[in-house]
Amino acid sequence: MSRIYEALQRADLERKVAQDPEAKQVAELVAVPAIEEPQPVNANVVLENIAQHQWSPSMASFPTLADRGAGVEQFRGLRSRMFQHRYEAPLKTILVCSGLPAEGKTFVTANLAMSLARNNVNNILLIDADLRRPTLHSLLGAPSTPGLSEYLAGTVGLNEIMQRNKNSKTVHTESGHGISNLIFIPAGKCDDNSSELVANHHIEELISTLSPHFDWILIDSPPVLAVADAVDIARAADAVLLVAREGNTPFDVAQRTQAAFRNSRILGFVLNAVKDAPRQGSYSYYYYGGPEASDETKRRKDKRSQA
Repeated sequence: MSRIYEALQRADLERKVAQDPEAKQVAELVAVPAIEEPQPVNANVVLENIAQHQWSPSMASFPTLADRGAGVEQFRGLRSRMFQHRYEAPLKTILVCSGLPAEGKTFVTANLAMSLARNNVNNILLIDADLRRPTLHSLLGAPSTPGLSEYLAGTVGLNEIMQRNKNSKTVHTESGHGISNLIFIPAGKCDDNSSELVANHHIEELISTLSPHFDWILIDSPPVLAVADAVDIARAADAVLLVAREGNTPFDVAQRTQAAFRNSRILGFVLNAVKDAPRQGSYSYYYYGGPEASDETKRRKDKRSQA
């Protein structure tokens, strides 16, 4: 029996009871049991007891692990922008999203988290909430399960889905700094039920529980124009950081992406894979802050087409 049919049947019985008290006896005989949503397993958060694994991050995907170079400088600049936004209004949990796949949102999320971890003695939390096509675990070289999907389904506890690098010395930057303060929650085992898991609002409870233990929380989400998950997840975040890809993201897609989060605080756009880099550095990525981000992107593209 489907859930929709059960709900309709229950509503019909309640209506009949209200109209005819004698129908109460019939209702009691055929009453449909209440539908129970899976509840996450509650547990006290003890970061010292979370699992440690030997991560092997893809160095090509993490320019922030270097001490010099255009990539590390660019993410340092993006990191500084996040701190500026924090001065303007409370900011801890950031959802990173794009309109379509292959625009670089996961790359930006992972490297911004790494840059924050390198600049911070407090803990940084990185969450893979892309339950459709998770890739953060591949970039980090970390286990993919158990993860967020198992927690939302109520099969594992909060401490069980978090992990950190087993030995900070195994992931070295040129200056010798590790990433022992970076905590990761993978997406876990994903299936066709992912959308329902996100829509049940338990991710908001997760963020609320973990927030006191972290200085920053970054969430990688599915592309917002492909599936509706990102808008649901955005309710748990303080703000949204959008990603577009130069020469690949149409202007109307950037507009629609921004419009999808009209009820959220938008920090701006990260324009990924910029070939015509700003003069102050040969950066591969460029940040546009503020609500005028899409207009600025369009002006740059129009200028190039006129040239």
